[in-house]
Amino acid sequence: MLIRSKSPLRLGLAGGGSDISPYSDQYGGLVLNATINLYTYCTIEELDSDEIVINSYDANCFKSYPLSSALDIDGDAVLIKGVYNRIVKDYDITPRGFKITTYNDAPVGSGLGTSSAMVVCILKAFIEWLSLPLGDYETSRLAFEIERQDLMLTGGKQDQYAAAFGGFNFMEFHKDNLVIVNPLKIKRWIVDELEASLVLYFTGASRSSARIIDQQKKNTVEGNRDAIDAMHEIKQSAIDMKHALLKGDMHAFADILGRAWENKKKMADSITNPMIQEAFDVALAAGALSGKVSGAGGGGFIMFMVDPVKKPLVVDALKRLPGFTMPFQFTEGGGHSWKIYDTDRV
Repeated sequence: MLIRSKSPLRLGLAGGGSDISPYSDQYGGLVLNATINLYTYCTIEELDSDEIVINSYDANCFKSYPLSSALDIDGDAVLIKGVYNRIVKDYDITPRGFKITTYNDAPVGSGLGTSSAMVVCILKAFIEWLSLPLGDYETSRLAFEIERQDLMLTGGKQDQYAAAFGGFNFMEFHKDNLVIVNPLKIKRWIVDELEASLVLYFTGASRSSARIIDQQKKNTVEGNRDAIDAMHEIKQSAIDMKHALLKGDMHAFADILGRAWENKKKMADSITNPMIQEAFDVALAAGALSGKVSGAGGGGFIMFMVDPVKKPLVVDALKRLPGFTMPFQFTEGGGHSWKIYDTDRV
């Protein structure tokens, strides 16, 4: 028997960073995000042997381990090992041999929530395989705890919930890790217009978000007034953008996106750099209205708002740079899994 799962990546439209403690604990966070048709993938295959085989293309790890109730977190395929260890521990699972394979559509450090989507994807495969009683909230919360508490990986809370729920979501983040996901029902013509108005550009460089996020945490702890006020503005942008999106007001959407980027740059010195600024200069000169880096910043993907009739001009201009544009569409579904019993057909 084979178990397969997939989870979508997301664009952070507004409010990103306000989901990170201690800001979200002190002031509450608000985030607007939407999943797109780029995915993480996982396959689990039952084995007759007493071994655990890991083939992680995203982590470049291809190893076999003796059957155990806990795998050493040694730097190799930590997301897979973290999920496995927590599942075995929490649900008193008797270890059995299996092979797990993972890969994804975007590079790690892309700013699209890849790592968290992968954790949700792996969890979905184990939930399917072992028939675990976990809904979307429970899966998201467990994915957050595995990443942030068990593995001590720096980051916020929005990515796990985006991957599990899917679609356009307005999320609230409160103290004690309380999260409320409000799915938005966006009219089809508005989704079409937004897709026609966005250019997704990969800078050609992945980055680690940890240093940027640590700086944001430090600003909150130390009471950096300028940085905190900027984060308040970023949080407000999630409310403003939600209203613009529901009405289909693309001009307001573009304006909010641009202002959110200006505030985001105040959060840490490394959020922007000459490579990112060059991409902005080229896109804006070609007719883009505004833009913002998706995720923590420092690299990864940039989303530019454009007049749809000028989209080809912006895409052609960006071709002069080392990165590339990525066609995409918004998706409605979150992470999910399925079984394949007749493996002879695979």
